[in-house]
Amino acid sequence: MSAAWIHMIPDAEADDALMETLKLARTPHGTVDNVMRVHSLRPNTMRGHVALYRAALHDNSNTLPMWLQETISSYVSMLNKCPYSLANHWANAHYLIGDDARADAIHAALQAKRPQDVFTGAELELMRYAEKLTLAPGEMIKADVEALREAGLDDGQILEANQIIGYFNYANRLLNGLGVTTEGDIVGYYAKT
Repeated sequence: MSAAWIHMIPDAEADDALMETLKLARTPHGTVDNVMRVHSLRPNTMRGHVALYRAALHDNSNTLPMWLQETISSYVSMLNKCPYSLANHWANAHYLIGDDARADAIHAALQAKRPQDVFTGAELELMRYAEKLTLAPGEMIKADVEALREAGLDDGQILEANQIIGYFNYANRLLNGLGVTTEGDIVGYYAKT
């Protein structure tokens, strides 16, 4: 089985320019996940992808709790039926939630598209926003953002959520469209090596 439907250049075959880009994409585990390696034929898109990913999800200026960022990421990936992103980001969300029963309840509710079973307030509004922006982006209206404000989120947090949702819609389509799997990856940021 291949980790993607297109060729991915391994480190041993990479030229100097690609090796420099692969350095940017290395995880804390010292590996390059397939989500980034699939760009190896066009390193310029890998550089852009690394920058976008880190800005949307791993920027220190984000104020949404990390478990919630990862849960939003997971919900978008569920809605898009993207097993790659779901495997990685649900592993992260589950770890950060820190309560197996709560994490299992959240996972089940999101799989059923029933976030109201486990969330209220701002968290519920974020899941509703994520669902609509993912499944019906052309139907978004100002009231969708106003509902987030009314739930207590500031405009910076709304932008954070919007960027996470937009990023995962991009990444899910990249991964699903090229048949990228987790074969050979270390799944989850908090995985034990």
